[in-house]
Amino acid sequence: MTPKTFVSALAAAKLPSVFNPWRDRCSIHDRRDAAARRRSNLQGMLEAALDAHVETIWIARDLGYRGGRRTGVPLTDEVHLTHASALMGGIALERATQGPEIAERTAAIVWQVLGRIGQPVMLWNVFPFHPHDADDPMSNRCHSRAEREETWPLLQALVSMVQPKRIVAIGRDAHLALAGLETEVTAIRHPSYGGQRDFINGMYGLYGIAGDPVDSPELPLGPRYVETARALA
Repeated sequence: MTPKTFVSALAAAKLPSVFNPWRDRCSIHDRRDAAARRRSNLQGMLEAALDAHVETIWIARDLGYRGGRRTGVPLTDEVHLTHASALMGGIALERATQGPEIAERTAAIVWQVLGRIGQPVMLWNVFPFHPHDADDPMSNRCHSRAEREETWPLLQALVSMVQPKRIVAIGRDAHLALAGLETEVTAIRHPSYGGQRDFINGMYGLYGIAGDPVDSPELPLGPRYVETARALA
């Protein structure tokens, strides 16, 4: 499977109470060609990952409605699209939405750590789409076992294509869900719900980054994150 055929396979999937960013368009926030832009973003990330021979995939649980749902790049919000572009060799990544850039706290922490690590990685989710409550498309919920089983071949195809030496599971749920993979899986605590310090220290330890452990439970995440968070409050 190639990045192009993989993205096409993603775009073909349709599930109830699930937003597929590479297929669907949000009538409120998206540009008219939003799905096409997100397909292009993801294909560019995949091609860059293969060109760089990335050795690691970071996998969280689901897409969030402020992050990958909008950008088409897992664990990446609009504020950090330029960071993703730079880390992957200057590839072109476009916004697919209208209005102000939206920040996601998990993405902010992930990209803070990636900026320090300075190595390209592939970012993904156990369930590749955004699951939401039936009556609230701008909510986050955990995917069901049936949803995971239906999309599991997509995850296997990604791992087969990238052929990583190691997979990092972000959070306990992701770690449990990835137990069936043959590739080595390392568990790191998810940065949400008080896990920011453990996440950062865990990643720094995994990559052998020198320096004192992070003692503060909440690190500053930059003025654009703060400004956007206030606007959303």
